[in-house]
Amino acid sequence: MKICVFQGTFNPIHNAHLRIADFACKNFHFDKFIFIPAYIPPHKEIDLDLAAQRLQMVRLALESYPEYEVSDIEYKRGGKSYTYDTITALYDLYDTEEKINFIIGTDAFEKIESWYRIEDLKQLIKFLVFVREDNFDVLRYNYLREKGYDFELQNLPYRDISSTELREKIRTNSDIEKYVPPKVKEYIEKYGLYKS
Repeated sequence: MKICVFQGTFNPIHNAHLRIADFACKNFHFDKFIFIPAYIPPHKEIDLDLAAQRLQMVRLALESYPEYEVSDIEYKRGGKSYTYDTITALYDLYDTEEKINFIIGTDAFEKIESWYRIEDLKQLIKFLVFVREDNFDVLRYNYLREKGYDFELQNLPYRDISSTELREKIRTNSDIEKYVPPKVKEYIEKYGLYKS
């Protein structure tokens, strides 16, 4: 079984996330593609009260995409959402003879050596690294390959927006229709999320 994991804070999930998932599935033909919202991301300060709502927004965003799954594995586990713990649990759950693929942006990949149990984790996954900036130097991460990281760079032209920028647009009542799926927009407005 060929598995890909898209783990993240998804605060909130937006169209660029869906575009990345679509690109990855069309180009790599995964048997299973799993979105995993983090409960407490180790490298970010986050409002814990939003954990259940972030999970729900991912579920709403994916209602029209039966080819994707949403996992609440990190939400149920509680505590800090370490990728190593999640990936080892997925190997216990699924029968796969190849490495689990893992979606990551260049911004996060640059800090990969600070991740929990990274020496063990890098043996378990193949990183699909999505470039998030212009004029990207493809040689920039060669040193990581030499250290045993298995990764492939993906250059996907898309309208990128950080979740931080999106939350600011929501706070200032900017037009967010072009950035989030309709059901996510409705949910954000219904519960008045990101207004303070």
